[in-house]
Amino acid sequence: MRSLLCAAGAAGVLMSVAVVPAAADEPEKFTIGDSRITESSGLAASRAHPGVYWTHNDSDDGPYVYGVDAKTGRTVATITLRGIGDPRDVEAISLGPDGNIYVGDIGDNLGGKWDHVWIYRFPEPKELRDATVTAAQFDVKYADGPRNAEALMVHPKTGRVYIASKKQGGGGALYAGPERLSTSGTNVFRKVAPIDLWVTDGAFSPDGTRLVMRSYFGARIYRWQDGRPKDIGSVGVPIQQQGESVTFTPDGRTLMYGSEGAGSEVQPVGLSGEQLPDAAAGDDAGGGATDGAKGGAGDDSSFSPGLVKAGLVFVLATVVVVGLRRLFRRGRR
Repeated sequence: MRSLLCAAGAAGVLMSVAVVPAAADEPEKFTIGDSRITESSGLAASRAHPGVYWTHNDSDDGPYVYGVDAKTGRTVATITLRGIGDPRDVEAISLGPDGNIYVGDIGDNLGGKWDHVWIYRFPEPKELRDATVTAAQFDVKYADGPRNAEALMVHPKTGRVYIASKKQGGGGALYAGPERLSTSGTNVFRKVAPIDLWVTDGAFSPDGTRLVMRSYFGARIYRWQDGRPKDIGSVGVPIQQQGESVTFTPDGRTLMYGSEGAGSEVQPVGLSGEQLPDAAAGDDAGGGATDGAKGGAGDDSSFSPGLVKAGLVFVLATVVVVGLRRLFRRGRR
């Protein structure tokens, strides 16, 4: 029932949500065409293969990761993971500076049923083709007890792994793993900062100076300082069926947002001003904007009364759908 309780909060968040069309120099949106991918829950831009995004299903799919070509929406590689147990609730994916892909089997819809969760790691494939790879498996626990999480981020400079939990009890939080993960013993993640957001995914910018966190209906961006996030403000998100994923493009100038559902779209939102990662800020021709994305929060021209009314109806309907899906999943566990 917890998902259904989001309705009131979601309506308030609507005012910071904007449908932001891609600018001429931004990547185009694309549709995931693979009929097997019906619950895309994580998204990561490939570093080895420009224009390819790695994703995975939420649950009940098996140990699979898919590489999707943004130009065609076709799956160009299906990676099967061996050497791990049966995935339970895979929620996130991220690339590390070591050239590895990290997959977070970190979901817990009952908010504390699992005494541990898992992270899987394998090298990003050099060739785009179907393959079976051996993955390392890491046991993970939280220092302050079990919780539900859907966001896993690997810092692109230090390689440290972070997990963001959903709101639970006193709220959500960002947790840092040990400096290096170990396959022997348990990796304890410790709270480093509160995150007041119903987090469904997150990502570091390619240069590691920005962190974005998204929820079903909104998102916030942070400056990364001394191993902690400093809140900059809200950033625009597109209206989606069930907003589950986000990643930066390789140049750090655009966020790509994904959703669950068959034939789901991945949509771009451009960044500007303080939102831009440091490495990209010097090339920012737009200047000025420090609050919200282009056409996002703070830009009244992006809203009309009709859009707000229609959007509110959409939000409430989506909350009901999300709640029912979550309740259905609980019934299967």
